[in-house]
Amino acid sequence: MGARVEFEHRIWQVSGLVDGRVYLAADDGATGCVLAARLVAAPGFKVVGQADPPIPSAEAWAALPLAARERALSWQRHIREIETGLPGGPGSAGVPRDEYDPQRFTLAEREHAKAVELAALGWTKVSRATVQRRRIAYRKQGLMGLVDQRTVRPSSGTGRADGRVVAAVLEALRLRRGRKATTVKQIIELAEQLVADRHGPGRVKLPAKASMYRLVKALSDPAELPGAPARTATGHTGAGGAPPALRPAERVHVAPAALGMPVVDEDGSAAAVSVTAAVDGATGCMLAALVHGQRAVPVQVLLAEMAVPRGVRPGWHEMLRMAHQSLPGRLMGVEARLEAEAVRPAAVPETLVFDPATAAAGSWLLSVCESLGVSLEAVSARQGGRAVAETVRVLAGLFTRHAAAVAAAARPAGPGDDGPGQPPQAVLSMLHLQDVLDEWITATWHTRPQTALRHPLIPWAVLTPQEMWQVLLGAAGVVPLPLGARHFAELLPATRHAVTEAGIRLGRRRYDAACLDEHRGRPCPTTDDGRWEVHHHPYDARQVHIRLPDGHLYPLTWTDSAHSLRPFDATVHHRTAQVLTARTGWRGDQPGEPGNGSSAAEAHAETEAQAAARSFEDPGVPDASVKRRQASEPGLPVWDARAEAEQW
Repeated sequence: MGARVEFEHRIWQVSGLVDGRVYLAADDGATGCVLAARLVAAPGFKVVGQADPPIPSAEAWAALPLAARERALSWQRHIREIETGLPGGPGSAGVPRDEYDPQRFTLAEREHAKAVELAALGWTKVSRATVQRRRIAYRKQGLMGLVDQRTVRPSSGTGRADGRVVAAVLEALRLRRGRKATTVKQIIELAEQLVADRHGPGRVKLPAKASMYRLVKALSDPAELPGAPARTATGHTGAGGAPPALRPAERVHVAPAALGMPVVDEDGSAAAVSVTAAVDGATGCMLAALVHGQRAVPVQVLLAEMAVPRGVRPGWHEMLRMAHQSLPGRLMGVEARLEAEAVRPAAVPETLVFDPATAAAGSWLLSVCESLGVSLEAVSARQGGRAVAETVRVLAGLFTRHAAAVAAAARPAGPGDDGPGQPPQAVLSMLHLQDVLDEWITATWHTRPQTALRHPLIPWAVLTPQEMWQVLLGAAGVVPLPLGARHFAELLPATRHAVTEAGIRLGRRRYDAACLDEHRGRPCPTTDDGRWEVHHHPYDARQVHIRLPDGHLYPLTWTDSAHSLRPFDATVHHRTAQVLTARTGWRGDQPGEPGNGSSAAEAHAETEAQAAARSFEDPGVPDASVKRRQASEPGLPVWDARAEAEQW
């Protein structure tokens, strides 16, 4: 209440907040009413006087000397007193000192008073201009802007070890955790392999073996040394459980569940998938839901999905329109989908509850959450969260039935399709399934009444998650704000790649955009190895982001993105899966495993290659392998190059 916001190129004052609707009043007497979710997700929206929160680097802060950190914290208290009159900042208790009262003195006068005070305390070379520079740097960069740049050097508690080597050792310890047969030598070998895979062979200088042994010992958990079994919690969890959530985005729980249908993997085989969702504990809204394989989902990717509205993400509207053309049986039209996504809840959570066994979190995530004011709470499945886990399992079961119907509608009729009593073949790709899930959550889950969403005094009035979000917004009187568009790419995992004349290659895909024209074939001037920092979404290959020398991240489009979500793509996926199924001997009861073993598959592939070579040498000789396949598998369509050429 009383906040001034910028919306639709005008400045408004919040005059009321009722049932998820924000009432606005302009200086010229105009009034308006808009849904809170639509307001905070609108392009150009911002709170007047409130800057975007800077995301610091935890590694850089930890590498600073203790004296430099204490000096920066001292500057922070002094700058807060200049701006608000209180060293603790806005909302802290106390009365402003006379020379720092914002009601009596201007900002320039308060800066001059602070310079005089610091000089009297013994601070050297502190003038009003110095104080002003520090204050402006703090507004732009946060706490890191107050650090003396002369003290920024790559030193840490791990000695002179390269930070990339330290990260690889930590990852190796995590991967080998709980395996009794693991030795320190195996961890060192795995760490060296990770460094070579991530940064290229020979690009990172590795320490000597003795130094690597000391590094592994220093980074290992004393209670779980290499080769020791993983600890398990067997004690009683106690009564009471987690505190209840009373406001939207107060407590957001992360839980996974398996989906009952396979997808077409990148190698053409059928792969089992799961969904990991971020559920708002107070309203039941799915702030984020990601379809993925067997590996744990990085928490920062979930944070980016739940905290940045879809409508403000670069290129999202174009990707949505292309996705809607690829599958039949849509629940909503394109325009209706855009309207619904505009009001879909998105917010930075106050507390993020997750199970470390099912969601991966690193040290950098801690610094991000510290900057955003997010509390992380690691809770195992046995300690709590059973209700949320059951909610996600219900969501997975309901969505599996819907996705199976969509796959059946997209699957072309013809020989080789699923027979009675046979398991369904994979027909949807990971991108298809993710888009269908997002649409289903918006159109069905958020508008589906849930028995858990009701007031104890009105037990027969069951609300939907979207209705509960609006009710609690009006009751709490505070709208949780999302992040801006630029934060989405910042929160995604980053790797380094070279920029060639053809763009950037990542995972057998090529990405390109006009912003690379002046940098093609050139090394990055801001990195040691000359490669460029590239942020990518682990579960969406249609776009990556590159950091250019100006410090900003720019989107790069997958050059073959038209093949990811386009009309008839489901047919192509289905036919490709059938061909690969016949080649590897997979019967459907063992997804991704050849029926005759890898050696038989390799021998079969070699025979086919030799037959193809002979038919190339003598076009008049019929391909014997084609005849054999037609005789053994009459229902499988075989492409005949000569017949195709005569037809066209």
